[in-house]
Amino acid sequence: MKRAERLYALVDLLRGSRRPLSAARLSEEFEVSKRTIERDIQSLQLAGVPIYADHGTSGGYSILREHSLPPLNLTVPESLAVLAGLGLLETSPYGAAARRARAKVLAISREDQLAPVDEALASMFVIDAQPPSEAAIALIPEAIAARRVARLAYTSEDGESHTTRDVEAMGLLRGGDSWMFVGWCRLREGIRGFHLDRIRHLEITAEVFPERDPAVLDADLSRWRTRRLG
Repeated sequence: MKRAERLYALVDLLRGSRRPLSAARLSEEFEVSKRTIERDIQSLQLAGVPIYADHGTSGGYSILREHSLPPLNLTVPESLAVLAGLGLLETSPYGAAARRARAKVLAISREDQLAPVDEALASMFVIDAQPPSEAAIALIPEAIAARRVARLAYTSEDGESHTTRDVEAMGLLRGGDSWMFVGWCRLREGIRGFHLDRIRHLEITAEVFPERDPAVLDADLSRWRTRRLG
């Protein structure tokens, strides 16, 4: 993440939090040092962003809500639908983006809606598979968008065998309790789905593959009741 992007994301995260966030917590979120976070905070303060430091064991940085954007005009069920949907993306390649989006939604949610939304979210549960390695799957959206061949190290279901696959990146599929990376596997010469939690390493090659007939993927997915999200 570039510094400018991090500064915007930092403001959004502070706006969305209802309690001060420490430099240690922020450095963990953005995967930079505490010193870098402190420099970022100082730069934002010099630019006029009203960030305040609360000292003490439970202290940290915060932005007063009255300095935030106008409230988002969503009903409680609409806010709940948005936040629950973002929560379901936590174990997808869009997990980090979903967390940032959640902070933005919370930052401009109406104060009187936060308690009922929190209460409803606390009653929802998700059974997830083993969390995937974010470093291993973060490049998947880029590979799909650029129609590039991805090379991945993949582990069998029993964990006994390991293979390297060259895959023409075609899409993502949510099935059962996990996400899968879908594409044309050159080793198996067919459409295959790869569970994200079993991808140990992934890199994008320089090869752009010729676009395949969409019917090839549709025919494979027709084995299940699937639907496109867009």
